[in-house]
Amino acid sequence: MAVPSAAPRSAASTLPAGLALGVAELAVSSLPRSVAFYERVVGLRRLSQEPGVAELGGTGGPAVLRLVERPGAAPKPREAAGLFHVAILLPERRNLAITLARLVRERLRIGASDHLVSEALYLDDPDGNGIEIYRDRPRGEWTYRAGEIAMATEPLDAEALLDLLAPGVDLDAAQPAGTRVGHIHLQVGDLAAARAFWIDAIGFEPTTTYPGAVFMSAGGYHHHLAANVWASRGRGPAPEGSTGLLSFEAILPDAAAVEALATRLDARGVAYQRDEDALRVADPWGTTIVFVVG
Repeated sequence: MAVPSAAPRSAASTLPAGLALGVAELAVSSLPRSVAFYERVVGLRRLSQEPGVAELGGTGGPAVLRLVERPGAAPKPREAAGLFHVAILLPERRNLAITLARLVRERLRIGASDHLVSEALYLDDPDGNGIEIYRDRPRGEWTYRAGEIAMATEPLDAEALLDLLAPGVDLDAAQPAGTRVGHIHLQVGDLAAARAFWIDAIGFEPTTTYPGAVFMSAGGYHHHLAANVWASRGRGPAPEGSTGLLSFEAILPDAAAVEALATRLDARGVAYQRDEDALRVADPWGTTIVFVVG
């Protein structure tokens, strides 16, 4: 699954190690239904709400999701470019165990995988937006092949996970402080074009490849971003007004990192919008990433 190590890239051509992901913005067809789902099933809590928009996260934040209502919007077609899943990273393995027990109680159709670097649960929200909920293994337990991070899709040991829970544990407890977006996985129409945008222009570094997919990060993380063509090869974005991913934030450590990014984009003729607080740029299929300093 791994590819041979590439030559080291200069700091000017890559995103800094201090990058973290911020809030992911999802279009939903019914805000009350989606808020209820994310609170009851996922364990998030409303941090703020105004007409048509709600932000949710773990206890005390940060914001993980911003839900934007598009009343009656149709789901993104499965084969369209756009969101594959938003991945919510939990601080502790026990938090994942509680989440699994809650999903079992709700009798939802879920997926569950051991990716070597992480343990993960998968489900769809009421609009078909893909959601991953996961916990990372310590970096010291990760393994490498030919200089690349070893990842796989193996069965999750659900029994071992549930054995962490004491009888009578509160399955309705909110996800804890520090719950955040760990990575975003996209469907794209062309993998070479995705690599040219996300790696060459934006500055992520490839970490692992699968057939039809590439995983990318900053600072040696297993992946902050992934892109695949498994169902979307040759496809364009979803019809205007569909549900799905509208944008996601990437938090940079300082203004110099934003300047370096702008220089890379200018050199490649990639259009972007910039104001005092953010740099916004869309990939070839219309997904917007918002870079902020934090």
